[in-house]
Amino acid sequence: MSQTADTVREREILPPGEGAGYDEVRNAFTWHVPQRFNIGWDVCGRHAANPAVANQPALFTRAHDGGWRTHTFAEMWRDSGRLAAVLAGRGFARGDRFAIMLPQSQEVGLAHIAAYRLGLIAIPLTVLFRREALRYRLADSGAKGIVLTLGLLPMLAEILPELPALETVLVVDDTGAGLSSGARGEGWLEFHEALGQAHQTPELVDTAADEPALIIYTSGTTGNAKGALHAHHLLIGHLPGFELSQDFFPMEGDCFYTPADWAWIGGLFDALLATWHYGKPIVAYAPTGGFDPERMCRVMAENNVRNAFIPPTALKMMAQVPGLGATPGLKLRAMMSGGEALSADTLAWAERELGVRINEIYGQTEMNYLVGNCTPLWPVRPGSMGRAYPGHEVAVVDEDGRPLPTGEMGEVAVRKTGPDGQPNPVFFKEYWNNPEATAAKFIGEWGLSGDLAVMDDAGYLWFKGRKDDVIISAGYRIGPSAIEEALLNHPAVALAAVIGAPDPVRGEVVKAFIRPAPGATPNEELARSIQDHVKETLSLHEYPRAIEFVEEFPLTPTGKIRRLDLRQREQARQAGEDTHG
Repeated sequence: MSQTADTVREREILPPGEGAGYDEVRNAFTWHVPQRFNIGWDVCGRHAANPAVANQPALFTRAHDGGWRTHTFAEMWRDSGRLAAVLAGRGFARGDRFAIMLPQSQEVGLAHIAAYRLGLIAIPLTVLFRREALRYRLADSGAKGIVLTLGLLPMLAEILPELPALETVLVVDDTGAGLSSGARGEGWLEFHEALGQAHQTPELVDTAADEPALIIYTSGTTGNAKGALHAHHLLIGHLPGFELSQDFFPMEGDCFYTPADWAWIGGLFDALLATWHYGKPIVAYAPTGGFDPERMCRVMAENNVRNAFIPPTALKMMAQVPGLGATPGLKLRAMMSGGEALSADTLAWAERELGVRINEIYGQTEMNYLVGNCTPLWPVRPGSMGRAYPGHEVAVVDEDGRPLPTGEMGEVAVRKTGPDGQPNPVFFKEYWNNPEATAAKFIGEWGLSGDLAVMDDAGYLWFKGRKDDVIISAGYRIGPSAIEEALLNHPAVALAAVIGAPDPVRGEVVKAFIRPAPGATPNEELARSIQDHVKETLSLHEYPRAIEFVEEFPLTPTGKIRRLDLRQREQARQAGEDTHG
């Protein structure tokens, strides 16, 4: 392949001189996208070919004895080549789709690198998917093969008759039980056994930067999930935001960890592949039994993690555990978070207890890492999404795609070209097999996010809610996010979600679903206290007229609360009451 290390910049953003800030860094930036680019070579192959980096740690994984195992870039390149040989031997060719349904592990990295080496289109899938979600994605993509854990094999076996294109099944034995001869269907292989028998690594496919590399399915709010088709240059599009949100990554000694699923674009491109681009190590750790803040902090301390991506829900859970910052050996340098707005209290807690100032980031599957913060360069405005990162031209637009003045609510949009006039490499190419949805995602030169926000006079964006989440009550248009933030500032509220509940008089009323903080007793008195708190801190017309206390929330695979499920549940409940009342 013609791709060489000198076609990739060492870093996208150089730390500015004394006194420089947001405007200087943004104005100095230009996109640099080589014509030929391959993610697999970029994140592993070129490091394995560099004697100074080849034997450096790429990955830390938990060993069977409870310790940690180190995997170097040279080992990852060698073993991904063996996997590429297995797939090539099974008839995989450029453009074929290959699904990856694994928890954080060495095998995830090998599968992605091998897929890109062969010019395949990878399909990351979370292990949280159940039968129908898995069936739909494999059928829609026409996946020719899949790698998954032994524990997921029975579910796959149920739907295989509906998947005629799926010819190869690679099974990672995560139980120690082994893949018995009786359990082997036609075309089924045990992952490591197959690697041990592989021969003659195929040559790296010489891919164009705009050649398809992966399909990431969005969770969606309505209808079936849509497959966002991305090209190899997607990785380059993530780098400016990654460097800045990690306070000028990379630095000497940097090591990364995120609890986010590597099947999510945030876990895959905001963590795993971005970290490897710079030749730095990342920790693979997928805990069983749910999220445990104390255990996560011990894992980070044991591996000298200095950089982290912690989703907001996890941060809120961490803030409820006293003394996390005192975990022996925990020395974080930088942390980012994204997916939901963080309150000023959470930001202050992280700086006080963990010694880091959190940089919030914003983006979505189709065009990611658009907006955020970099605390060494510009101040955080708590509650905001941050400012547009270098390379991205972001605006708030009206229904006709016209940028709105500061202070007016509209839809967050990003231009297909950056401020330098170059095509923005973070954009997806299209929705797989869905030209209608692709067309609806754009208006002129603008890619539409579906998120409503306001931009202030300094360019900070303030999230107001999804277009589908906006509550219209007595003529008022109300975004749920500000209400949720106000609710979370009440000492008795651990988690909260706000929806519009049908109302015969107002059309909709604000309803809050609340998980009480430990020690708080859910009752009418607490509900009134919470309502009064929102009235006093937000506004009289935005307080929740209805409150329901809950123990759990419906969550997306990335840990976001699914307001759609709450709305549907509320509509079904009210419809039932009307039927029986």
